[in-house]
Amino acid sequence: MAKPGRPGAGGKGKKGATKGSGGQGRKKLEGRGPTPKAEDRVYHKAHKRRELAERSAAKRPQQRSSAPRRRPNDDNEYVTGRNSVLEALRTRIPAAALYVAQRVEMDDRVKEMLALARKRELAVLEVTRPELDRMAGFDGVHQGVALKVPPYEYAHPQDLLEQTLEQGSTPLFVALDGITDPRNLGAIIRSTAAFGGQGVIIPQRRSAGVNSAAWKTSAGAAARVPVAMASNLTSTLKELKKQGVFVLGLDGGGDVQMPAVELSDRPLVLVIGSEGDGLSRLVAETCDQIVSIPISDAAESLNAGIAASVALYQVSTLRAAQG
Repeated sequence: MAKPGRPGAGGKGKKGATKGSGGQGRKKLEGRGPTPKAEDRVYHKAHKRRELAERSAAKRPQQRSSAPRRRPNDDNEYVTGRNSVLEALRTRIPAAALYVAQRVEMDDRVKEMLALARKRELAVLEVTRPELDRMAGFDGVHQGVALKVPPYEYAHPQDLLEQTLEQGSTPLFVALDGITDPRNLGAIIRSTAAFGGQGVIIPQRRSAGVNSAAWKTSAGAAARVPVAMASNLTSTLKELKKQGVFVLGLDGGGDVQMPAVELSDRPLVLVIGSEGDGLSRLVAETCDQIVSIPISDAAESLNAGIAASVALYQVSTLRAAQG
């Protein structure tokens, strides 16, 4: 005998499913997703506040950072050349690794580099000469060694002055106006160290930075002589003048020749212009005096690095003579 089923559980007379309120609204609910954020709802006051803030930001002028700019490839900078690398290790500048060429010729400098690197627990890596060529860059000389260093940390011009005065020394700085060759910068850093200068000042724009070429040319002096970066060279020179520093511009058309300068015993900043253009107009107008180096008619001008060396030598000679 067939087991009786529950009422309405099948059979020819079965009715279709009765649509309730849930069935009627099911299609309407499909695909709506999560509730939008308040600022995404056009009718909400949070959305209006966001639109107002975006319009205000678009009208506001873009602010420029006052921090010194970073030079290209700052994250992969290398000091190359045996003298430069050794001096950098001796003065304990921050470094990440020492690279040595395969089958490098071991001399006293390389031995000292390895000893200093081990003492500082720096990684010492043996690489091929083509890899060192890449680190040294175009026209660079590595002599079988390279030191990976972080981006150069430029000092502030005011810090140079304060530190020099604290040491009881008479300030002697070199400011560069339009020097774009890093080898000239390196040579000037080296001359500044050789003749008793306490620092070099470069502008933030249109200037060479302290890179591997500058390190190499400085023969390690960049580890001892700080380089400061000025956001505006003219303003920096004016500020130094307010604090008693005499600004001496070096230019071929100067009214006074270098040997006749009688201001060497004063706090001094020598401003060196580019070989082609010389000093810019605003910088020249800021200088207290424009002097020239007497040269033979056979030469039209001096290289910026050589001109700086001659001027620094003259100042150091006069200071020595005056005691």
